[in-house]
Amino acid sequence: MKKLLSIENLTFLGIILGVFTGVYFPEFATSIKFLGDIFLNLLKMIVIPLIFVSIFVAISKLSSVEELKSIGVKAFLYYLTTTSLAVITGIIVINIFPFSFPHINPSQEVNNLSKLTLEGFIQNIIPSNIFQSLAEGKALHAIVFAILFSTSVLYIQSSLKRKLIVDFFDGLNDAFLKMAKWIVALSPIGVYSLIGYVVAEKGFGTILSLWQYVLVVLIGVFWHFTVNLPSLAYFIGKFNPVKYFKQVREALLIAFSTCSSSATLPVSIEVAEKEVGIPKKVAGFILPLGATINMDGTALYTAIASIFIANVYGIDLTLTDEILIFITATLASIGAAAIPSAGLITMTLIFSTVGIPIEGISLIIAVDRFLDMFRTATNVWGDLIGAKLISRYIN
Repeated sequence: MKKLLSIENLTFLGIILGVFTGVYFPEFATSIKFLGDIFLNLLKMIVIPLIFVSIFVAISKLSSVEELKSIGVKAFLYYLTTTSLAVITGIIVINIFPFSFPHINPSQEVNNLSKLTLEGFIQNIIPSNIFQSLAEGKALHAIVFAILFSTSVLYIQSSLKRKLIVDFFDGLNDAFLKMAKWIVALSPIGVYSLIGYVVAEKGFGTILSLWQYVLVVLIGVFWHFTVNLPSLAYFIGKFNPVKYFKQVREALLIAFSTCSSSATLPVSIEVAEKEVGIPKKVAGFILPLGATINMDGTALYTAIASIFIANVYGIDLTLTDEILIFITATLASIGAAAIPSAGLITMTLIFSTVGIPIEGISLIIAVDRFLDMFRTATNVWGDLIGAKLISRYIN
């Protein structure tokens, strides 16, 4: 009975009930949205501190800077491989499946999107004020500072001083994980509220009007989720992806319902260390880093959306254009903010690169939130597989 009422099963039940409530009782679903907002705020409250201390502890406990380089290189190669596979999958799927575009009234929401430039992205990697960045929840800034700070600790000559610093942050890490466990216990209620609100707000009518586009994105995401990533797990990681999926499914359910890799991070670290037994030095470094720069689902989605909207505007993309989309989508997904609908922001960089009108984003924004659930779950699945795979090659 206890296993039947586990957090994972209750969360899955929350998703089902949320869909039912959103369809048949939309007013009620809208009225309880605040419960989902509270749940999200609790998760976001702990994300930045957890990112900082987990990366710090993971790096500062390494035996040397050489070991840090070893993990870092393996992580970079893994992220580059999976993101490239995701973009290639998206480009192939959108070219294989022909579609016709229904008439959709453009949304005004696109006017609120900030335009992303490559120069702005590069300049924005380094924080000018780390305390301001932490207060604003900028995960990439927290990661950069944590890596620099923890690496400097490795160079402290006094073992006593080094141990004092590491023990302090190690204690903080344990405390934050305990807090995360309490928050996760609320996930069935939070998930029920969030899913119910999304269904009540968007309905299935909008999704059906763009069913061909939605179908293509889901086919691409499904292939990457069930074929590309599990293949890497089985052939390179040498572990059973189906068994692993069952062990980490709680994190994937949270990712699906919150549409946020960052908000899911506390759960990802918890299941990776406790349920799977991935070493803290690997999970604490790979998962926070992956939540910020490893966005497989987002990369795949932006590649498909770019080609789709180009076709809508009658723009004939050459092979060179599609290669540019591949390169730009791969790079743009690295560092994409781990927040809901971040793909809409990074998409502006791809559009400007190949000459697609930015306002074309308004044609797909109506179904973005729905698709965001699937691509975020794919993002987190890729992070978790990466942590398990890389742990096999770390002593």
